[in-house]
Amino acid sequence: MQLRTYVFLDQLQPQLASFIGKTARGFLPVPFVASLWVEIAPGIAINRVTDTALKATNVAPAVQVVERAFGLLEVHDHDQGQVRDAGAAILDQLNLSEDGRLKPKAVSNQIIRSVEPYQAQLINRNSAGMMLLPGQSLFILETDPAGYVVFAANEAEKAANVFLVNIRPYGRYGRLYMAGTEAEIDAAAEAATAALDSVSGVEH
Repeated sequence: MQLRTYVFLDQLQPQLASFIGKTARGFLPVPFVASLWVEIAPGIAINRVTDTALKATNVAPAVQVVERAFGLLEVHDHDQGQVRDAGAAILDQLNLSEDGRLKPKAVSNQIIRSVEPYQAQLINRNSAGMMLLPGQSLFILETDPAGYVVFAANEAEKAANVFLVNIRPYGRYGRLYMAGTEAEIDAAAEAATAALDSVSGVEH
């Protein structure tokens, strides 16, 4: 069993919570609840992880993704203690520790300044979040493991007045698209990078 992502979010920011609510199939979170994201391999074992968290605490799951290689779970609650207890129960059941999680790295980190109208339209066609407007700057981040991209997105939203265009926290790499003014996007990118750097874990 490999613990790929294990990250606690103290408060889901409004745009991220709304994006999850729009795209997830589970019990939808509201802004400012505490949230835990767990990604493991093999993917099918995430069902056992979900079972453990729900039997041990009162948390609600918003996201459960089972892929060929990886599985992802998100649980949340207004009570941070319940969310932390869910994490502890998961780790205990899997006989793993938080220190054994993989350390995230940015696979791709780029800013496109003053996006052209046609490119903005292409990106908006594949987005489930806010619209990217021509002339805005666009921050694109890819993370490995994928699940950590939500932590980067949450911290970026805390730090800057930006717009969450799209996020995909599962698969080989996690992907984040954020838009805004040049100065705000620079601040968001800095906060996202610092968030990833702050996570300890096993190099991979």
